[in-house]
Amino acid sequence: MPETYQLLMSQVVNIAARLTDCAKESPDRNAVIQPRGRRGDGAYRYDVWTFRELDEESDRIARGLVKMGVTPGKRMVLFVPFSREFLSLTFALFKAGATIVLIDPGMGRSSIFHCLEEVQPDGFVAVPIVHVVRLAKRRLFPQARLNVTVGRRWFWGGKTYRQLSGGHGDFEIVPTQATDPAAVIYTSGSTGTPKGVVYEHGMFDAQVDMIRDFYGIEPGEIDLPGFPLFGLFNAAMGVTTVIPDMNPTRPADVKPENIIQHIRDWNVTQAFGSPAFWNRIGRHCDQHSVTLPTIRRGLSAGGPVPNHVLERMSRALCAEGAELHTPYGATECLPVASLSSDEVLQQTAAKTRQGAGTCVGRPFPDVDVRIIEITDGPVDNMTNARQLPSGEIGEIVVRSRSATRQYDRQPDATQLAKITDSDGEEPSFWHRMGDVGYLDEAGLLWFCGRKAHIVDTEHGRMFSVRCEAILNEHPHVYRSALVALGERPRQRPAIVIEPEEGHFPTIGVDEHRFREELLAIARGHKLTTSIEEILFHRSLPVDTRHNVKINREQLAVWATEQLHE
Repeated sequence: MPETYQLLMSQVVNIAARLTDCAKESPDRNAVIQPRGRRGDGAYRYDVWTFRELDEESDRIARGLVKMGVTPGKRMVLFVPFSREFLSLTFALFKAGATIVLIDPGMGRSSIFHCLEEVQPDGFVAVPIVHVVRLAKRRLFPQARLNVTVGRRWFWGGKTYRQLSGGHGDFEIVPTQATDPAAVIYTSGSTGTPKGVVYEHGMFDAQVDMIRDFYGIEPGEIDLPGFPLFGLFNAAMGVTTVIPDMNPTRPADVKPENIIQHIRDWNVTQAFGSPAFWNRIGRHCDQHSVTLPTIRRGLSAGGPVPNHVLERMSRALCAEGAELHTPYGATECLPVASLSSDEVLQQTAAKTRQGAGTCVGRPFPDVDVRIIEITDGPVDNMTNARQLPSGEIGEIVVRSRSATRQYDRQPDATQLAKITDSDGEEPSFWHRMGDVGYLDEAGLLWFCGRKAHIVDTEHGRMFSVRCEAILNEHPHVYRSALVALGERPRQRPAIVIEPEEGHFPTIGVDEHRFREELLAIARGHKLTTSIEEILFHRSLPVDTRHNVKINREQLAVWATEQLHE
């Protein structure tokens, strides 16, 4: 693999060329479908762009960007809602050879400013309110002189989206190398400070191939992506994107009726969403006996998908062979492995309920996965890492064409997350996922939790996902979180419970009964027998991107305060 990897990385690759290829092959196929309000009868109005129109628009924008001084390597922050403008701007910036900076707007003001100050952008392509904030905080990023307003420009300078798109003629895509940066995408910061992950053109290119081939996605399919990045993959695969009427930063609040109407209006064949997204859709379908016969496959990522979500969606996806797939990966390395809902419900769910962890499937072709001994500090070379046998829990490390090689301007974080290897003529590297798990004898990968969430007790390590699954078996538990009380290595475990809707204990006797039932479950299993503290929380804090990764660090502080420790 190292030799093949190095050969691929030396090629001329610009991910935007895939859009141009799709426009040449199927110019009149719908590329983007966007809702634009409703008619009087409640039906949606839609705007539609073909692949030719999307490609030509991105050409015009790219030409305008170059004229205003955007040269290869310039760092351009993109703050535009998921829309056809978002897609045309993204591919235009790729075509011009710029490096796009993507920051999740839901991560909070302080984190956003920290990321912007760190990345030192050359300009902003953003909606008006972002430019107002940019001017108010301009001392933080003095290099940002190449600015584009998407919408009405007020009292500041720079170009508008309409001004950039006013030209004509083809644009010659900048011939970037596979190793040239295409984007800096920030992690959600769910287990620490957000980090900028450097994506290269070759990595994007590899991701498209891997996802398309593994799931058998074909040009002409129609996808509803609940996460903007998958809209970019669609445009590169010749797949139509139906932009959903939802806030992509709040998938847990999605309105199922809107999503179902889009699916029916356009005969959607594929949809992507976080587990929180599918939880809402699945519960609605169950309650109202709704099925989704046009969908061939659903995809869910961002965190472990609970079995109850898979069960509900298995009933809703009624087309022959239709399943919900659960790809595993991270911002730094996607995809890694995948499993289908049928495989989970028929083969692994029973083990998960007993604390085996969450099976995330078999690794993708050309993706190497190893389990190494858990280590807190850097590992400079794989020769210094002890590989663990099947069934033993350790750190998950991955080598792949789609793995990012560094964090932006954070050499210490890069050193901690990457392990070099020299098992061929050319050196390669492994990415430390920050997760713990194991490979079983059949080669399936099992996820047991984040390394940062291990509870170190005097009796040994406790892994979050394994312990929580046992308590989640109570019928009135929606989800739970294992947290640590005290300091390593003599931490005490506590479980924080978020009950199902309508089952939060509001009086003392109900809380006592609920707690005793949970303690009985905990004492009945060797993994949880040491748990003595159980607390109830109305809504566990979760990450801003997928609304599913529980912030156990924040909960640990809360639990300590509740117990007056």
